[in-house]
Order: sequence, then structure tokens, then C-alpha cells
Amino acid sequence: MLIDTHAHVNFADFKDDADEVIRRSLDNGTWMILVGSEYKTSTRALNYANKYQKGVYAAVGLHPIHLEELHAENHDDEGNYNFVTRAEDFYYDNYEKLAKFEKVVAIGEIGLDYHHIDPAKDAREIKQKQHHVLVQQLLLARQLDLPVIIHCRQAHDDLLAILQDFRKVYANIIPNDKPWGVIHCFSGDEDLAWKYFNLGLLISFTGLITFSQQWDSLIRKVPLEKIMIETDSPYMTPEPYRGHRNEPVLVQYVAQRIAEIKNLKVERVAEVTTETAKNLFKI
Repeated sequence: MLIDTHAHVNFADFKDDADEVIRRSLDNGTWMILVGSEYKTSTRALNYANKYQKGVYAAVGLHPIHLEELHAENHDDEGNYNFVTRAEDFYYDNYEKLAKFEKVVAIGEIGLDYHHIDPAKDAREIKQKQHHVLVQQLLLARQLDLPVIIHCRQAHDDLLAILQDFRKVYANIIPNDKPWGVIHCFSGDEDLAWKYFNLGLLISFTGLITFSQQWDSLIRKVPLEKIMIETDSPYMTPEPYRGHRNEPVLVQYVAQRIAEIKNLKVERVAEVTTETAKNLFKI
């Protein structure tokens, strides 16, 4: 059994065959967490999760890039996409209502993203808004005793500072004996990984590691118990399916690559990462 801890089958890329994709994954022993990026996709994630007795769960949250109107294009190793988004305000009560449903297991995807800031706009103001909304969602997660799924792109210094301050101010509601969140699609080095570990967070890897050796040394060194696996589908498609739409069933190739790097049996990687995910998301 495997758990894809971060999939977007709730996105428009799957509008014609989402249930087929989900069933294919479940039939192959792979569970998934469908992650929202704004209110619409968060609601859709919950609706899909509610259709299945087990194996499909939801995370709800407002992604930093959805705080501003944006025409985003990306054509690098992190995925090919082209989309236009309208600005959404974060309404705590609306997300709180969603997050209280049984199938919601996390607040996410939340975080900071400086990569997509429009150079024609006031970057300082946009960053301040991202910081404020991130803290509000961190509070929501802790008040509902839910873990967080954190996105970070070109903003790790600021993210670390926010998380460190948050831990100091809200130490009474942050667990000391277990992880309380994950940095998804981790792309940093070993030093950065341990900074997040020391804050009580895990890291997860996508199909990026199947076609780039950049993280081999890091994966070899860090404890398996601090790693989870994900697809970030429809993006980050692993080898040997690069160039095609990603989907949860392909998370097996991420597990296989970690097994190769750490010289372990893939069954061991599956066992440990699945147990870690079940513990973090209480599933």
C-alpha cells in the first residue's frame, strides 16, 4: 500500500475522468489526499473524498498565488501549466466550516510563493498579504488540530522566520511530540531539511527525484521516517511517464526511486512512508 500525500485530481485537468483516475489508484493499492488551492478546489476535493468510503481524503486551504489576479505560465522541471486565476480573499469562517468535515485531514495547500509575483505590482504588499494569510491558516489548523501542507517557492527564509515565530507565540497549541505538518515538493538541501525537521515538520518528494539526481545525497542521509511521497498530480510526472499528465497511481515510481537511493526494498519505503502519512493525517 502507498499513500499519495498530495494530488490535485480535484483540478480541471481531471474534469472528464477524475473518478476513473481515483478508482485506478485505489485498485492499485494507492490512497490519496486531494489538496485544494482555493475555496472552489477545496470544496471539490471534499466532494470527491465524500464519494469514497476509504482511501480518498481532502485538504482545504488557500494557496498564496490565489491571493492575486494572476496569469501564470510554467514550463520547467516543476511542471508545465498555463492558467489565469482571480484574486480570492481568505475568509476564516468559510474554510473553518469546510475543515470540520470528517474527510478533511489537513489545511493546505498554504504557504509562500514569490516566484509568481507580478513584477509590475508592489512585491512588498503582496508578500505581506501572503504572510498574513499564511498565519491565519496556521491558526485555523492548530485550532482544529489538523496538520498543515505547506508550499514554498523562492521564500524559504521568510517561511522559516514565520514558522519559528508562530511556534514561539503559539507554543501551547503546537505538539512537541509529533510532526504537525509537511513541506510538500521539497526542493532544498540537507541544511534546509533539518531546519524544517527541527520545527517539527516533515518533507515530501515528487517525481522530480526520478529524473534529477540533485536530491540523491539528501535522500540518502535523512531518516526515512521524516519523508513522505507525493505526485503533485497533474504536475511533476515521474519517469518513465514524463510528458504525460501525472496521477496518483504513479507515486509508486517516487517510492521506487527512494528505495534505490537508500538501498532499501521498495516494500520498506512503502511501509514507512504510509505509516508516517497515516500518523500525520490521522487516517
